[in-house]
Amino acid sequence: MSDWASPKPDPKGGVAPSTTRVANLAQHLTRNARRLGDSLALVYGSDRWTWAELDARVSALAAGLRADHGVEKGDRILVQSQNCNQMFETMLACFRLGAVYVPANFRQTPDEVAWLAESSGAVGMVCGAEFPDHARACDTAARRFVLTIGGGADDIDSLIAAHMGAQVPNTTVDRDDPCWFFFTSGTTGRPKASVLTHGQMAFVLLNHLNDLMPATGPADRSLCLAPLSHGAGIHQMAQVAAGAATVLLPPGRFDPAVAWQIVQDERISNMFTVPTIVKMLVEHDSAQAHDLSSLRYVIYAGAPMYRADQKVALKVLGKVLVQYFGLGEVTGNITVLPPAEHSEDDAEMRVGSCGYPRTGIEVSIQGSDGTELPPGQSGEICVSGPAVFAGYYNNPEANAKAFRDGWFRTGDLGYVDAEGYLYITGRESDMYISGGSNIYPREIEEKILTHDAVSEVAVLGVPDPTWGEVGIAVCVLHAGAAVDPDDLLAWLKPKISGYKLPKQVILIEDMPKSAYGKITKKLIRETLQERGLLELPAEA
Repeated sequence: MSDWASPKPDPKGGVAPSTTRVANLAQHLTRNARRLGDSLALVYGSDRWTWAELDARVSALAAGLRADHGVEKGDRILVQSQNCNQMFETMLACFRLGAVYVPANFRQTPDEVAWLAESSGAVGMVCGAEFPDHARACDTAARRFVLTIGGGADDIDSLIAAHMGAQVPNTTVDRDDPCWFFFTSGTTGRPKASVLTHGQMAFVLLNHLNDLMPATGPADRSLCLAPLSHGAGIHQMAQVAAGAATVLLPPGRFDPAVAWQIVQDERISNMFTVPTIVKMLVEHDSAQAHDLSSLRYVIYAGAPMYRADQKVALKVLGKVLVQYFGLGEVTGNITVLPPAEHSEDDAEMRVGSCGYPRTGIEVSIQGSDGTELPPGQSGEICVSGPAVFAGYYNNPEANAKAFRDGWFRTGDLGYVDAEGYLYITGRESDMYISGGSNIYPREIEEKILTHDAVSEVAVLGVPDPTWGEVGIAVCVLHAGAAVDPDDLLAWLKPKISGYKLPKQVILIEDMPKSAYGKITKKLIRETLQERGLLELPAEA
């Protein structure tokens, strides 16, 4: 763990000089511009750029940031934007300058983004024109500039145009020099800035290409379905490393029909998303109306995919699913379950497993005292390897909790089988205790999803005066389906142990999800409280 785990009082948050020089991440773009200059690099709506054109725009932006706004190595640049070419270019320009890319979840409130700006020490901001309140909230003395995407006096495209033709070399960087502040989702309290470095990311990109998308190269095209602020940004940087083109969804509400049309027209070979989006895609009628034969890898992560949804996706797409398990702090690099190990047949698949450890990564299941537990025994999933982040920025308390004896503690619970395949049983924060028994919601959720009427489910624990906590099951039904909550409980009762049976089923029309399409218990709990739906049956 580098000095970033316990940052020194440096206004730029710098670290002690390293003797290990590595290639700047933007070198991938430089190489592609030289070798693949006229090949397609990026698509956004009707606009298309070659590698040479993309490199020229990134150099112009880097030149403008340096000359007009004084951006130097180590400076943090906050980005509040939906996916667009300018966001992609800003990421690469930050890398080229040795600055730090600090993307925000674009669905956060102005106050939340202002907190990110303050806590990261950002000196400047790139902000979509549709977020004026966010720009104002971040307009403090510490911000030297705000560039706007999509118009305005300080439009980023105007800055690029003013410096077009400038040649900006990639700044010399060392292994431990930061390149990205990857904010956690903040499901429990304030988000924390995970410090990703040039050396760490070099390993991550190679690992992605080796373990998730073997043989990906310049002939491939990748559809970006998720926000570039998090896992999709890592995934698309892997495409840059491979020389493969990135296709961004056009602006507007996510539409499966539009996504499938792009897959057909652009001959998309890979895409990365979360299980809930895969579910939306494969259950949409348009999946049957388009040619999807170009797809080789549909990569899902962020949460385990329920078995019922896996089977539907495999039936629609064939053997192209790739699952990985990886937190932002390990930059998506913990386990992989490749296409060959996915099957509709339960007898041919390790049902419930998220795969085996990624290349160069070690997984250890540990007890509360740090003792490694044997196969089959559940404990905390801990990780070591070159993909583990440098630590949380300016947060020594969080670092002390996150690391133990060189292992990063994920906070996820699970076990490995005799061959090293990992099974996630839940998050420590999702577990609840009812009548003295630990209950992990995932097992119950898997059972409920086998009911024909249920499309989505989340089980969470709520306070109870008798048992301490009891479970409630929040369900979304398939379109046109109907089931009485009491009948659903009666159907579930013989399928699980009595103490695990939820005390209540609540039916809602739409499941609350995070900006990245994840079903999060925090959002569900908040939604139920807002709607006054958390009252339990009298007998509870």
